Amino acid sequence: MENEVLKAIRERRSIRRFKPEQITDEELKTVLEAGTWAPTGHGTQAPFIIAVQNPALREQLVQMNAEIMGVTSDPYYGAPTIVLVLAPADNANHERDGSLVLGNMMLAAHSIGLASCWINRVDQMFEREDGKAILRDLGMPEGLAGVGSIALGYASSHPHTVKPRKEDYYKVVK
Repeated sequence: MENEVLKAIRERRSIRRFKPEQITDEELKTVLEAGTWAPTGHGTQAPFIIAVQNPALREQLVQMNAEIMGVTSDPYYGAPTIVLVLAPADNANHERDGSLVLGNMMLAAHSIGLASCWINRVDQMFEREDGKAILRDLGMPEGLAGVGSIALGYASSHPHTVKPRKEDYYKVVK
């Protein structure tokens, strides 16, 4: 069976080299809206999506993530846009719901010619006081937990190999 969605799922790769050029507003809106269509437990639409293109805030996020990771390099690989996904910590499905939002956005990005990579440590970033201060400054509600983020932009290179899927990845029981 073949269609555009299945093709995008098979072709999307995590990209770790980005061009410095910023993506267009239309491209960003397309990716963000795709996130809003992700399923959420009980239809709560509880996650929040924050797209960061402001250079000063982007740099602050890079520094926080790098510090947690224990590196001095850019954990966002120079991507000009960082997209954060958070959800109320008291929502039992916050990690699952936020993960689906991130997955939708990465597939949407690929489908329109953008590159992305899931970046971890967002939970730790927004447990810190400086992370909580950022959320307050952005007018976000209290009690949000970081789920994940994506580096988003135009790829400056693509992987040349694709790791084969393991043989016993799924099982059918009838």
